[in-house]
Amino acid sequence: MEVKEVITETPDTTTFRLQFKDPEVAKSFNFKAGQFGEYSVFGEGECTFCIASSPTRMEYLECSFKKYGKVTSALARLNVGDTIGLRGPYGNYFPIDEMKGKNVVFIAGGIGLAPVRCIIDNVLDLRDQFKDITIIYGARSVADLVYKNLLKEWQERKDIKTIVTVDPGGETPDWKGEIGFVPSIVEKTAPKSDNSVAIICGPPIMIKYTFPVMTKLGFREDDIITTLENRMKCGLGKCGRCNIGNVYVCKDGPVFTYTQMKELPQEF
Repeated sequence: MEVKEVITETPDTTTFRLQFKDPEVAKSFNFKAGQFGEYSVFGEGECTFCIASSPTRMEYLECSFKKYGKVTSALARLNVGDTIGLRGPYGNYFPIDEMKGKNVVFIAGGIGLAPVRCIIDNVLDLRDQFKDITIIYGARSVADLVYKNLLKEWQERKDIKTIVTVDPGGETPDWKGEIGFVPSIVEKTAPKSDNSVAIICGPPIMIKYTFPVMTKLGFREDDIITTLENRMKCGLGKCGRCNIGNVYVCKDGPVFTYTQMKELPQEF
């Protein structure tokens, strides 16, 4: 794939807009919201990220990554016109057909907005097939918020409710959003649980403390959905890195319900 655009989201987070170099591959490639790919820098290795763009917008693919190790550092050095490899799509996906006709609550923290953004855009492109839509997103500070232009676009829409928060101390003098940790903002917002599904992704600590808030609000455990990424490597269930008990995140996930998460080993 060719890097068509490089977007700096935060000091350490970048989004690539990518297009297939082979038109025939571009015509045949398809995926579903929630699936992931293996992105490679030739000579350096590959990394696992979700596909951040929506399957309803196939003129390009987007991925977002945080500079952390060898391969992500190599990715961060690439420029428009450079070539990267892509394997995929892999994994299961968000049950969008089962979500139709329901209220949908999207909850994300930090770079965890990337996989949630995919399904958000998918749902918004089919807006008339869903009821109330609520987006709650938070980051450590204003500087750590990703997709700032997209957040502004969502906040300006009248047919959805978008709440953006930063952790206490992460605000700036001109900040007009919420101040507080994501779980507390979710509890304050109190989205209705009847005929509703919630999709959550973010740092493990955020997910851990948001799950009980959702059950307190009345959400069924089968209607609380998350996606895991941090343990995957090969994408094929061969390397064993993402193995948790009898589950391989790359093959059995990365999308799991809260019910399924509770069945995983407690040390996870």
